[in-house]
Amino acid sequence: QVQLVESGGGSVESGGSLRLSCLASGYTYSQYCRGWFRQPPGKEREGVAALDADGSTSYADSVKGRFTISRDRVKNTLYLDMTSLKPEDTGMYYCATSFKYCSESWSQESEYNNWGQGTQVTVSS
Repeated sequence: QVQLVESGGGSVESGGSLRLSCLASGYTYSQYCRGWFRQPPGKEREGVAALDADGSTSYADSVKGRFTISRDRVKNTLYLDMTSLKPEDTGMYYCATSFKYCSESWSQESEYNNWGQGTQVTVSS
C-alpha cells in the first residue's frame, strides 16, 4: 500500500507561481511512474505531468514550459512547480503513482493505482 498526501495548493493571481508537494509513504519502492493530474471545475480529470523512474518527464501541451515535475527521493516527495499560472490552470490537483513504468499512456488515469486526495489550485484573472 502507498499513501499519497498533496499540499501546497492555494489561490494566486494570473502570472503567479505555486509549488505542489506530494508526500508518499508505504511501499513506495514498488512505484515507478509518478504523475500529477488536475480536474478543472465541471470537467474530467486530465494528466498534467509524469516522472518516470529513470528521470524522464512528460508534460501536457498546455503546461509545457510553465510546469516542472520533480522528486526528492530522500524525502519521498513529488513536486510540481507551476509558474506563469493562468485561470485555466484552476482545478483540483492530484498526485498518482503506478507500479508500472511511464508509457505513452501516462496521462490516462487507468495507468495509476495510487491516488492522493487532492489539493485545490485557484488562479484568478
